[in-house]
Amino acid sequence: MDTRIVVVGAGPVGLMLAGELRLGGAEVIVLERRERPTTESRASTLHARTMEILASRGLRAMFGDLPHEPRGHFGGIPMDLTLPSRFSGQWKVPQTRTEELLGRWAVDLGADVRRGWAVRAVTDDGGQVTVEADTPTGVRTVRAAYLVACDGQDSTVRKLTGAEFPGWPATRELLRADVRGLDIRNRRFERLDRGMAVAARNPQGVTRVMVHEYGREVPDRSAEPDFAEVSDVWKRVTGEDISAGEPIWVNTFDDANQQLTSYRHGRVLFAGDAAHVQMPIGGQALNLGLQDAVNLGWKLAAQARGTAPEGLLDTYHDERHAVGRRVLANIRTQAKLLLDDASVEPVRALLAELVPAEHNRALLAGMISGLDVRYPGGPEDHPAVGTRVIDLDQRDGQGLLAVPGRSFARLARPWAGRVRPVSTPPLIAHGDAVLIRPDGHIAWVGSAPHRARAALTRWFGPPAAMADNDNPEKGHPSGH
Repeated sequence: MDTRIVVVGAGPVGLMLAGELRLGGAEVIVLERRERPTTESRASTLHARTMEILASRGLRAMFGDLPHEPRGHFGGIPMDLTLPSRFSGQWKVPQTRTEELLGRWAVDLGADVRRGWAVRAVTDDGGQVTVEADTPTGVRTVRAAYLVACDGQDSTVRKLTGAEFPGWPATRELLRADVRGLDIRNRRFERLDRGMAVAARNPQGVTRVMVHEYGREVPDRSAEPDFAEVSDVWKRVTGEDISAGEPIWVNTFDDANQQLTSYRHGRVLFAGDAAHVQMPIGGQALNLGLQDAVNLGWKLAAQARGTAPEGLLDTYHDERHAVGRRVLANIRTQAKLLLDDASVEPVRALLAELVPAEHNRALLAGMISGLDVRYPGGPEDHPAVGTRVIDLDQRDGQGLLAVPGRSFARLARPWAGRVRPVSTPPLIAHGDAVLIRPDGHIAWVGSAPHRARAALTRWFGPPAAMADNDNPEKGHPSGH
């Protein structure tokens, strides 16, 4: 093999995953078809849970001062996103900046990022994955133990593998452009007789416009629209002429809503928009993908190193598919609220009355921000299992055993390099130890040492004296 893991796609999700894999000690090569990073700043919002994760990895400071907005929306209906988190609300970061910083972090950790590699074939023979790619120097081949597709909503890997991808096709479309030299007023989800329009000018004098025309069929596009099409639709919807503006970039997105039946196909796994396609309403799509990467990274690294317990890698699909399904459902609802014509106004009016009620507001804010994600535990687990723990330093990518005394601290020694004991104020209850996964979610809570050992083994594999480090695949599933 050339490496343990191949990641296809050097967008934010692929680069986040590459960094996580390197923290876990796995070799990784990232293949990207683009020869240079994109200059198109598509997604621009990081939500609270993503910011918590970045802080736990020591990455928050890299982003510097960020514009912060405590309010967001649900289908264009304004709402407060404030919840118990020091990062609640929306944080505005151009995707170009997110890619730059995550790429620097991954490369500094030892990830091998290869640009100009366009994947053309993928073969999983049950023992390894072979990737064939067109490169600037001809056709090249890379062999790895596993491949993760992070290559976006038009995923080449997904098409090559024929992975089942059910859902709803696009019925509505938004045109979007960043334009210099416009003198139009800002507007936020303005619903007009013929459509919906958004305009926001940044401090650099660039205006982002987005427009949807009610009832307009979604074209079968082979390329991005030109600015003339955007300005024509904008004029029909708003009555304003923006054709004299200077477009920086133009693109379109629609309300297709699809999710892979399985996020794992043998030795090929999927994350981000390669696993689920949804309209990027409220910035949820990028954040969902980044959190996919953080859930998968430590598990796949352990699998590649041979320390993973049986079935650990399959928990990636079990946990993230359910989260993705819920996010896609709320986005589909928001698309209807935002982009349907006047017939949806009674529903919007009702929701506008319901959203401010605290229970409803907190429910929607948790869903949008990712702060409500709770992975399922067993029937005998403590109620806190699966919830997140915040403000802990996990920049080394290890699990944590938050311990009330030295006896529990000694328990973690056989898992050194995988789990680090830390002394913290009681996280749950006095006398309880708390086992925290590398992604910040609680794996176990209790006070019995023998149960702590069982939980350590269940999530982090056998203790060092029992691990078979010479055979990284021994005892681990190779696929469904």
